[in-house]
Formats: sequence, C-alpha cells, structure tokens
Amino acid sequence: MAVIDTVVLNLTESACRAFQRLTGRTNVWLAAQLTNVSIIVYFVWAVLYGFSIGPIARTVAAVFCVTVLYALTQTIFRVPIETYEKAAYRRVASGLRNPRRIRDAPLRTSFLTLCVMLLYPMVLVYVNLRIDLVLLSYSLIVLTTVVLYVLACDPLPPCPGRITVWLRWLVPSRLATSESNPR
Repeated sequence: MAVIDTVVLNLTESACRAFQRLTGRTNVWLAAQLTNVSIIVYFVWAVLYGFSIGPIARTVAAVFCVTVLYALTQTIFRVPIETYEKAAYRRVASGLRNPRRIRDAPLRTSFLTLCVMLLYPMVLVYVNLRIDLVLLSYSLIVLTTVVLYVLACDPLPPCPGRITVWLRWLVPSRLATSESNPR
C-alpha cells in the first residue's frame, strides 16, 4: 500500500505544480480552499441529518456543530493562508522536503483505502435506496483524502500564474486603446 500511496502522492504533487504554474496559487492555498469546501459539505450534511432525527438529538447535534464552528474559528481560520505559504516556501528554499510526506502516510493510506473500499457500497446504497446523506458522507471522505494528499506536496517557488500574466497583458492593452481613442 505504501507504493500506491507514493504513486498517488507523486501524481498529486505534479498536478499541484501544474495548478501553481497555471494560477500562481500553491498547494497550501488549494488545500485551504478544499478544507473550506469540506466544512461547507459537513454543515450541509449536519442540516440534512437534522431533519431526520428527533428534537433532543437535533439540539445535541446543533450544539456540537456550533462547538465545531467555534473551534474552527479559534484554530484553522485564525492564521492566514499566506503564513502557511511563507513557511512552505522557506522549507523548500532550505532544501527540506515536506514532513507530512512521511508523517501523514498512515492517515493518507487509511483514507485512500476508505475511498476505494466504500465506493461500491456507497453507489449501491444510493442507487437502491436513494439516500442523499450517503453521497455527502462519501464526499467528506474523498475531500479529506484529497486534502491530505495536497498538504503533503511541496510547492514550487513563488511565481505568477500563466492566467495572471495573460490577464495583466490583456487588461493594459484594452486600457491603452480606450485612452488613445477618447470619445
């Protein structure tokens, strides 16, 4: 399984680097955005689940969700993405690899196994029973797996993205033609 993890990690790193060359955004930024998406999916899942349970369990679930949201504001949302990116750039500039490549390998492998092993049962349950919560639950597993792999990648040095360069090239040319042709 370690070989599969390494192959998936190397493919993810090459995809993250291609994304960085295209947009100028690092894998750290991408992981933060995917984390935000997973948080939104989690709360949508909690709301949908809340409709199917009794009032006491719904109250307990609401208190739990509020506690999770408070914990997120005190931990993950407290530090800006740029701080994490600067730390990653310093580490790469020093010639060090991402410590998450080795440290998080068992966790990545576990989530990758969950993704693969639960795919067929999730599809089977959804097709036969039409339970939407199953898809949301599986999407949380997949998002967590993707975030774990993206966080284990090393970014390229800071660079402007091709899209940014193209847009900067495009916008001044339009401004120059509009300024030279006053109405």
